[in-house]
Amino acid sequence: MRVLQIIDSLDAGGAERMAVSYANALVDKIDFSGLVATRAEGSLKSELGVGVSYLFLNKKSTLDFKALFRLQKWVIKNKVSHIHAHSTSFFIAFLLKITLPRMQLIWHDHYGNSEFLNKRPCLELKAIIPFFDGIISVNQKLKTWAEENRLSKNSIYLPNFPTKQNSVTSPTILKGIESKRIVCLANLRMQKNHFLLVEVANKIKETHPDWTFHLVGKDFQDEYSRRLKEKIAELNLEKTVFVYGSKNDVDFILNQSTIAVLTSQSEGLPVSLLEYGINRKPVIVTNVGEIASLVQHEVNGFVVSSNDGISFYEALIQLIESDLLRKKMGDALYEDVIKTYLEPTVMQKYLVWLKSLK
Repeated sequence: MRVLQIIDSLDAGGAERMAVSYANALVDKIDFSGLVATRAEGSLKSELGVGVSYLFLNKKSTLDFKALFRLQKWVIKNKVSHIHAHSTSFFIAFLLKITLPRMQLIWHDHYGNSEFLNKRPCLELKAIIPFFDGIISVNQKLKTWAEENRLSKNSIYLPNFPTKQNSVTSPTILKGIESKRIVCLANLRMQKNHFLLVEVANKIKETHPDWTFHLVGKDFQDEYSRRLKEKIAELNLEKTVFVYGSKNDVDFILNQSTIAVLTSQSEGLPVSLLEYGINRKPVIVTNVGEIASLVQHEVNGFVVSSNDGISFYEALIQLIESDLLRKKMGDALYEDVIKTYLEPTVMQKYLVWLKSLK
């Protein structure tokens, strides 16, 4: 089996991280493991493991036939048998299938707004995805959606999994006081709802002023980012809430953190939550996507309703004021993550499923 992962960019996002993780995990399990970034490279390029064959297409437009022919030539040269297209890279994979019809084609659906699937455009998908041999969904809602829309007869739910990162030359040093840091690993996007976290931070500043909040994730320098930074300044939280942008050294960042949070309005099963778990961090998360399938309220973390700033604040106070509770919940989440969400378990299911495709 010779499998190629295709992803639009290598920026530090959940889908991008999973594309890299699949490529790395397959190196010692199959004959060939490759990864193609179609539009842009990024910080995750440094995470590609030894043995992963890599190509950057530098695709300039949706119908960039020069890039397509480069990809076709590279696929033929490396005798690729399976194309695994992540997220919106399905279109170039579809074009490749037309030129190489014997290829096995898989689409990995990482759609983050799974709370709003009724509003998801699917006309293009219904036209293209039937050319694919199977669909991987990152949560059960997406799998059900694919089946209800009759996108494929071969659909499987495979959860994301955390991975060990390579060491970096310039590690991120968090501001604030040691043992009093609250981290949020989430790109600056509307669905991540950082404004709720800022609201909570403003209350924590009054009751526990030594505690600080650390937002780590890609900053798109867009309207959402601008409004978020304006809100931080308006509330005089510049010494309470810190924005770092995209970072690769997640484990190192989490080792400096005491509590980990997510304030999302919509999610699948976020990779950042699994990284929290594998690093034994006590968590407060919102009840969206597949999060509640992993985090049990008051057992291995706190789960609150989306946009419920009061409950979020109250849960955070409990963790801030109890070392014992933090350790208990962090250890419990770690145990639950390693039972189901580790690479070997997911990859075994993945390879069995690939071999079953006709």
